[in-house]
Amino acid sequence: MDVLNDTIPVVSDTFSNLSLDSSSSIKRWNFFSTLQEHGIRGLTRAKIREVQVNLGKLCNQACNHCHVDAGPNRTEIMTWEVMEKIARWCVDNQVESVDITGGAPELNPNFRRFVDTCLANNMSVTSRCNLTVLLVDGQEDLAAWYTDRRVKLICSLPCYSKDNLEQQRGKGTFGQSISALQILNKHGYGILPHLELDLVYNPNGAFLPPAQDSLEATYKIRLEEDFGIHFNRLYTLTNLPISRFRHYLKRTGEYDGYMNLLQENFNPQTVPNLMCRHIISVDWLGRIYDCDFNQMLDIPAGWNTPRYLWDQDLDQFTNDRIAVDSHCFGCTAGAGSSCGGSLA
Repeated sequence: MDVLNDTIPVVSDTFSNLSLDSSSSIKRWNFFSTLQEHGIRGLTRAKIREVQVNLGKLCNQACNHCHVDAGPNRTEIMTWEVMEKIARWCVDNQVESVDITGGAPELNPNFRRFVDTCLANNMSVTSRCNLTVLLVDGQEDLAAWYTDRRVKLICSLPCYSKDNLEQQRGKGTFGQSISALQILNKHGYGILPHLELDLVYNPNGAFLPPAQDSLEATYKIRLEEDFGIHFNRLYTLTNLPISRFRHYLKRTGEYDGYMNLLQENFNPQTVPNLMCRHIISVDWLGRIYDCDFNQMLDIPAGWNTPRYLWDQDLDQFTNDRIAVDSHCFGCTAGAGSSCGGSLA
């Protein structure tokens, strides 16, 4: 595995898993040890391509697979003061791309101001949208607002069938999601080349997603034939065994089996393109993490003490060690998983 070793510099084995599980589980699901078994002696960050900003945990939904534990009653919401510091840091460090997520980021009262600030400073903006937020009171103009700014949209649609989707997202969410997609299509999203509309699939249970390309073809056929909906790309994401999905696995007695499935399907070819190697994740307080998943587990970047984005320089992140734990098997299983879909 010399190619991977050339790509990923060595880090000390003192940064091996500080596992979320029991001591016996550490031996079974040690991600750092699995890397070493494949000749990969640790993870460090390559050049950052993007800053991913989580505006908070407020959401109009409470999906049972949500790794953020987001919902309508969450109060963790990024302030404008923090947003302004992040935007200024991005400008000073010549960041070209900002990925905005939540919760439902649109429900943050300063979301639109933050997007406009990023765009005014020549950054491309991606917004991760749950679709149903377009139908929330006060958001009736959201689709038109997105259109005017040509914001790239990545929208969650866990399935093209009502039953499977509503098992994850709740009663009524399928029809709302379809209506939202039709609204976006009317504005040109998924049709005009400058209005990109991508969808996200994640499994409705303790199994790996199917091949991304074939599932995308199925989505396009079903959504167009059944609802006249068009979109650009489909991303397949693996459910990571954290937060609500972890609770589900524990409740159903599937946790051990799912962890074994992820570890048994470890694919070293996914490692060079892992999301954590090319982004920095920022939480609602401005603290930095290696990815949004580590953020939700409160694992600081590189297992260091908590740091704020504006106290770092962009160059400091290159070759910085990355904190790993047993949940990382979710990103390396099978074809891999990231916020941009499969990896190998």
